[in-house]
Amino acid sequence: MFTKSFNLRKPVGVIKFCRLWRWDSSLCSLDKVLALWVSNRTFNSSWPDLPECFQLSVLSWVQCIYLWAVSPIYIFCLKKNKKGYIMMSLLNRFKTAFGFLLWIVCWIDLFYTLHEGNQPPIYYVTPLVLGMTMLLATFLIQFERLRGVQSSGVLFIFWLLCLLCATVPFRSKILQASSQGEVTDKLRFTTFYFYFSMVVCEFILCCFNEKPPLFSNVVTDPNPCPEATAGFLSRITFWWFTSMAVKGYKMPLEAKDLWSLNKRDSSKVMVPRLLNEWEKEEAKAKLRYVKLKKSVAKEVEVLLSSKKVAHQPSFLRALVKAFGPYFLIGSGYKLLQDIITFVNPQLLKMLILFIKEKDVPNWWGYTLACLMFFTALLQTLILHHQFQYCFVTGMNVRTAVIGAIYRKALVITNAAKRSSTVGEIVNLMSVDAQRFMDLTTFLNMLWSAPLQIMLALYFLWQILGPSVLAGVAVMIMLIPFNAFIAMKTRAYQVEQMQHKDARIKLMNEILNGIKVLKLYAWESSFKEKVLAIRQKELIVLRKTAYLGALSTMAWTSAPFLVALTTFAVYVTVDEKNILDAETAFVSISLFNILRFPLNMLPQVISSLVQASVSLKRVQNFLSHDELDPDSVNRSNTVTEFAVTVVNGKFTWGKDDAPVLHNINVMVPQGSLLAVVGHVGCGKSSLISALLGDMEKVEGEVSVRGSVAYVPQQAWIQNATLRDNILFGNPYNEQKYNSVLEACALTPDLQVLPGGDMTEIGEKGINLSGGQRQRVSLARALYSDADVYLLDDPLSAVDAHVSKHIFDNLIGPEGALKGKTRILVTHGISFLPQVDNIMVMVDGRVSEMGSYQDLLKQNGAFAEFLRNYALEDIMEEDEASGTAFPPLTYHLMLVSRSVRRHGCSQRKHSESQDKKKPREMEKLIQAETAETGQVKGKVYLEYVKAVGPLLSVVICFLYGCQSAASIGTNIWLSEWTNDAVTNSTAENVQMRVGVYAALGFAQGILIMIASFTLAMGNIGAAKKLHFNLLTNKFHTPQSFFDTTPIGRIINRFSKDIYVIDEALPSTVLMFLGTFFVSLSTILVIVSSTPIFAVVIVPLAVIYVFVQRFYVATSRQLKRLESVSRSPIYSHFSETITGCSVIRAYGRHSAFVLMSDIKVDENQKSYYPGIVSNRWLGVRIEFIGNCIVLFAGLFAVTGKDSLSPGLVGLSVSYALQVTMSLNWMVRMTSELENNIVAVERVKEYSETKTEAPWEVEDKKPPPEWPMQGNVEFNDYSVRYREGLDLVLKDITLRVKGGEKIGIVGRTGAGKSSMTLCLFRLLEAAGGEITIDNVKISEIGLHDLRSKLTIIPQEPVLFSGTLRMNLDPFEKYSDEEVWKALEHSHLHKFVSNQAAKLDLECSEGGENLSVGQRQLVCLARALLRKTRILILDEATAAIDLETDDLIQSTIRTQFEDCTVFTIAHRLNTIMDYTRVLVLDKGRIAEFDTPTNLISKRGIFYGMAKDAGLAQ
Repeated sequence: MFTKSFNLRKPVGVIKFCRLWRWDSSLCSLDKVLALWVSNRTFNSSWPDLPECFQLSVLSWVQCIYLWAVSPIYIFCLKKNKKGYIMMSLLNRFKTAFGFLLWIVCWIDLFYTLHEGNQPPIYYVTPLVLGMTMLLATFLIQFERLRGVQSSGVLFIFWLLCLLCATVPFRSKILQASSQGEVTDKLRFTTFYFYFSMVVCEFILCCFNEKPPLFSNVVTDPNPCPEATAGFLSRITFWWFTSMAVKGYKMPLEAKDLWSLNKRDSSKVMVPRLLNEWEKEEAKAKLRYVKLKKSVAKEVEVLLSSKKVAHQPSFLRALVKAFGPYFLIGSGYKLLQDIITFVNPQLLKMLILFIKEKDVPNWWGYTLACLMFFTALLQTLILHHQFQYCFVTGMNVRTAVIGAIYRKALVITNAAKRSSTVGEIVNLMSVDAQRFMDLTTFLNMLWSAPLQIMLALYFLWQILGPSVLAGVAVMIMLIPFNAFIAMKTRAYQVEQMQHKDARIKLMNEILNGIKVLKLYAWESSFKEKVLAIRQKELIVLRKTAYLGALSTMAWTSAPFLVALTTFAVYVTVDEKNILDAETAFVSISLFNILRFPLNMLPQVISSLVQASVSLKRVQNFLSHDELDPDSVNRSNTVTEFAVTVVNGKFTWGKDDAPVLHNINVMVPQGSLLAVVGHVGCGKSSLISALLGDMEKVEGEVSVRGSVAYVPQQAWIQNATLRDNILFGNPYNEQKYNSVLEACALTPDLQVLPGGDMTEIGEKGINLSGGQRQRVSLARALYSDADVYLLDDPLSAVDAHVSKHIFDNLIGPEGALKGKTRILVTHGISFLPQVDNIMVMVDGRVSEMGSYQDLLKQNGAFAEFLRNYALEDIMEEDEASGTAFPPLTYHLMLVSRSVRRHGCSQRKHSESQDKKKPREMEKLIQAETAETGQVKGKVYLEYVKAVGPLLSVVICFLYGCQSAASIGTNIWLSEWTNDAVTNSTAENVQMRVGVYAALGFAQGILIMIASFTLAMGNIGAAKKLHFNLLTNKFHTPQSFFDTTPIGRIINRFSKDIYVIDEALPSTVLMFLGTFFVSLSTILVIVSSTPIFAVVIVPLAVIYVFVQRFYVATSRQLKRLESVSRSPIYSHFSETITGCSVIRAYGRHSAFVLMSDIKVDENQKSYYPGIVSNRWLGVRIEFIGNCIVLFAGLFAVTGKDSLSPGLVGLSVSYALQVTMSLNWMVRMTSELENNIVAVERVKEYSETKTEAPWEVEDKKPPPEWPMQGNVEFNDYSVRYREGLDLVLKDITLRVKGGEKIGIVGRTGAGKSSMTLCLFRLLEAAGGEITIDNVKISEIGLHDLRSKLTIIPQEPVLFSGTLRMNLDPFEKYSDEEVWKALEHSHLHKFVSNQAAKLDLECSEGGENLSVGQRQLVCLARALLRKTRILILDEATAAIDLETDDLIQSTIRTQFEDCTVFTIAHRLNTIMDYTRVLVLDKGRIAEFDTPTNLISKRGIFYGMAKDAGLAQ
């Protein structure tokens, strides 16, 4: 039977093929007839051999046909891609020489035949064809050298084919000679062996690499990726990665060890590729919209305009066009792999047949085992190349998407910005871009899965006939079930994303305003808000887990259910149908092939669903309106006006009401225009309009020349102080020093630890408000622009400094004289010195003219001045008849003294610099990547979080499920052996029943196991997030000063996402694959015990490869994590400063910075991809060896083995490859993902501040009654290891006293307030309030009894009421009363939402002044005995300032008030004034006494014009 059914198939095919060509009659015959095929010499012999005609024709022509077929395409490709030119090397010379020798050998054969004559045609044709082919090969060797190819795949395959085809004649000729006792055809015998040795030499030489081409970037790159220069063999086995695997194993990898990114994968190439396609799509969409508009009637047009979304350009099409072609190569590989997958079940069928037949030669079995091995090997190589192409495409998509989002974020309108918060855009970059990347890796399964299913069903039909339909029916029934699960999962996914967005947005705000939360003791309210969102998130996760458990059960049970129904139907339909080993196990191996596409299809579909959500989000974001670059005319034509606005009407969003109406401004070249007006009248909006940041509804705006912009709230980058000032301009020492001096920054450099090379934290956290503003001014001055737009830059600095800056920088004699300056200001004292003044009221220009003109007009401005100007200044003015001579005189004195002071200090510091290089102090420490193996403690932490008992139960359930699975298959093996003993009919019912019971048990167990696991994981996620959140609210302020927000947000977004979603699925997969691998080994060893011998060496190799891989992969993952944070930090920073970036025209420089950061991140991601391929090829090789040995041992023990056992053992071996590979991958994934637990744990255990409440030290509820404050020898420093900022302060303040605190920037004024609130803990001494030592009581008990109006008004997104009273302690009546006293009553009552007015992120929809008033309202609500004002009046116009001061005087009359003053006039009537200098008390007395003492305070008052 074996011989009939199986032996003759192949020869019949070959003979038909030969007859078609009439080979046996014509080519191989003349006088002597050479047979092409002799069955008895090949298949039925113990020493098989092939006939001479077959050797001369088929075996000689295979390689020739291959090379001639491939050459045209290959030559065409080489012509298109020139990589350079390779010098002629020794290797190349040898290759060429051997090529010529081979040609000569072939043609010697040909001429010898011609000389002999009377030979069959084959003797002429073969040498001729072979000779021509060798010439072609030699030509290709040289052509490749000229085109810069270092290693050739085409020629490698050619020489391999030559070698394989030559091995048969090599053996034949020796067999023939030994059987005949002599060599008959000596010349051909000699030439053949010469030919064979030459082919071996060519093959060996082909494995070596040529040198890199001349002028290639490999030569110039310091750390090039070896892939570019790797040989063909090295590429197909990913051997070129080994050097990194070894390095990673020896020591933890660092960023410097990473290879450069291939140019083709860099942002420079990828982003423009996507943007070009996107722009084409946008253009098409516009065209479609215009056509549609024209073609429809007017009524429909209204509908269309409301459905504008329908005309959005397609982002999907842009992606496909940009990345499709490269991805298709991977699809080609996938197709090939799918077809090869089905070869092994056929070989298994033959192997079982071979075991049944006892009289078949043994070489058959060995050949089959080897063929199974080679098929599996080929499949491995092809599969991993397909993955490589897909993963690289995914990586490229991520690079391009991030680049596109970044570029878009720089130019979107303010209305668009409101609809996409910073948190959401960061999510687009992190989560959504990641989803595209995840999808591309499995996208091919969309067509591959149906193809595999169809092929599997075709082969099953061949074996089982129509019974297969029963199995198909089961599959079809499962489809709606899975579709339902996928749909629900999608819905939950969207919900989950919304909760996550909301949580990250809130966290972003909390971290930005953490200082304010601490000052107000509001942490617990905001913690509750976060936990409320988190709870919703967990509920959705729990629902997803229920669905996940169901779907896991469905997909584990699917192949079994299909097998059960098919076999049951097969044996019951017809009594002749016997379930023998061949039928059962070939079917089982086909069902196992089915399992993968059936498992993957729903995953791909759900991942497709997620990606479609992301696609929409990205598409919507990229379709947002952009700022019109032409709204401001920037052409540098010569005209007397530098800035003109004609009939300007501006709004923040197309749908919003206009903010500025009928603006007409003409600013002459080189003049100084001051813009004044009350809070919220549109002064800052005017500046934004001139920058082009607002929507221009009508009118013309033109700004001649370059622009420098100083925003109201200084934008500082996380870079060195010098970089912040240079802002990309080249460094010129002389110019730089004069800029520092003009901005009064020289003395500050002495205070900063690293001088101008000190790194400034995120948002300028380690500079005071005044220093930040001066750095912002210095940046503007250094940029040397034509037009300067200064939005209230003097409000944040002290009075004498603002004089210095005005005089040396902005004023008529300042560094900017001759430049056009528009200055928004609240400082009246400067107005007489400006060229023109523009008064704004409610978004309109009320009046405009010079100072004197406006006074004469006696309009709103004059009224404003009369009420608020300082009387003595006016008197001076009248007395002298000139504008402010004493003032100017004081100013000259101050500036001169500052200048002198600055110069002497600079000389001093320069001489110091020469002596020793100044040490740099980094404030923001680089994020450290953990190194080495993940500590067992981290796993234990996670197990603890899941619950130790639960963890044991989960493992036990998985073990039981595995046992049920093995039981099912062993039972099947026994069932098939019934066929041998012919006892099938009577046992059918019992066999089917037990088989079903075992299978169902397996399904139920896996469902319970995965559900228990999911519950455990969710519990752990909840616990870990809670601990992280709690710790972050208890962390001292210094931590937030030294840690970028991006880094903390990364813990809350990326790492919590991993713990929520990625880690559970990894654990699930790990447990699954571990038990599958274990059961496979058990089954094979029990069926062929000799296999145990092979397990040891294979296990050693396995562990060895795994150790290399895990060490390297883990470190790459960590490096990738660390290099990811800067992308988002830089992005958040860019978003907040985009108006500054645009104003200075630094758009492209920032885009480049972002691209560099993304490339830096991909540099560690790319080796991570390759490490998976490297591992896959090696581990699957071990799996393939298991297949080989299972086959070989089955052949050697064929006499003692039943076909059922062989079927069981080999079918298990065939599926082990996948689970072995996944097991290592999951071990590593587990390590990589558990890193998230490690990172979250690290931030859950940072040092905490003192407890919020100390039960046994609680102060009485009415404390403080009097408001007495005492400092005793008090000293404080910002952080360990830094100098003291306050030194030995001792003072007493009685309840109800009003204390003004003054001093130069950096003297320690703000530190005083931070100490009262214990944001800074004492380094020595103590503070007592009403006889209670504040260091002994809880922080909340202290902070809730103090009130502060902080330097920067921070608002949170939410209602206005929530911003005033988050704990809802007060009634609406009290809130309205507070609003009335804080002069916001009118504004709030005019709003439709009243107290429920929504404040946007950071309170963007209120002006800075209004925000400051909200802070005042907060203070009025709390109304405690002690009030601290920290530069609170900085951003407010004089009128509002006056209102606030009067409110404080009346409402806080009996309270102790500490005011850090900028405007000395506000504290002139205070009880006492405290003058700080370098952290010590310089003077402390009543203002009158201090002026009479003529000390520091007198000097400051004199500068401000408050003293003679």
